[in-house]
Amino acid sequence: MAKDRLTNKTLDRLVDELTETYDGDFGINFIDAANLPVRGKIVEVLDLLFELLFPGHTGNKTITKSNVRYIVGDLLSQVHAELSEQTRRAYQYQCRIDNCVHCDCKTMAEKVTGELLDELPRIRGLLKTDVRAAYDGDPAAKSYEEIVMSYPCIVAIATYRIAHELHIRQVPLIPRIMSESAHMKTGIDIHPGATIGSGFFIDHGTGVVIGETSVIGRNVKIYQGTTLGALSFRRDERGRIIKGGKRHPTIEDDVTIYAEATILGDVTIGKGAVIGGNTWVKESVPPGMIVSSPGPDLVYRRPKAVRKKGA
Repeated sequence: MAKDRLTNKTLDRLVDELTETYDGDFGINFIDAANLPVRGKIVEVLDLLFELLFPGHTGNKTITKSNVRYIVGDLLSQVHAELSEQTRRAYQYQCRIDNCVHCDCKTMAEKVTGELLDELPRIRGLLKTDVRAAYDGDPAAKSYEEIVMSYPCIVAIATYRIAHELHIRQVPLIPRIMSESAHMKTGIDIHPGATIGSGFFIDHGTGVVIGETSVIGRNVKIYQGTTLGALSFRRDERGRIIKGGKRHPTIEDDVTIYAEATILGDVTIGKGAVIGGNTWVKESVPPGMIVSSPGPDLVYRRPKAVRKKGA
């Protein structure tokens, strides 16, 4: 056992070797970066926002008609204080990157947090259409409550709708932290930069990817494994990927996309189109069209009879 112990000499050597690897790192370690937002705090803020959007759904707070105004007011105050602090840290991080010394990060953070809170009634209205779309689109759904409390798509879509408001206001880091938190929980990856209309339903959901510049219209339904991705990336003269630009699909109203479909590039899937499962789409599809891939050639054969021992 003595040979397995971490001696002081070994410990000193490991400390020296490991800390040497930190020198010159940027964006990999967070030493002397107290202004970075805290991931755990952001997830806590998301939980508070979910209580506002779906009151009582967790059971953590008993909400009644007599106490609802008190509970909502308390939650709003908590979100404002905690999200403002994390957003201030995010702005200070960006200022450090940009060598900016003039921004009033605290005032900016309070302003953008207030704007998000102002959007909550509208976000809740959108989520009602999403829940309704899930109920109408899934014959297995028994109630709205079942959908809100158990369907992963609601977690992913609600998180997206919150994160999107911060993304379009150019808040650093926090929108991606929020969306990746939902991604880890649900297996659904929606970039906060995407634009998604009302009545959005993701059936099952595992493995869905929706890229940053995707645009999705109203009453769109997609199934598990769907990818709305980029076809290729422009590069500069040094071979580095050029950021920005429209590179993901536009999905118009009333489109259905079945499982494992892959739609790539800045293409448009027209209103009311149906994209079949396991298809690979790299060109625009006119409205009302049905796209499918040829069925696989299946081979059916009976198993060979098992010979009796000694035969």
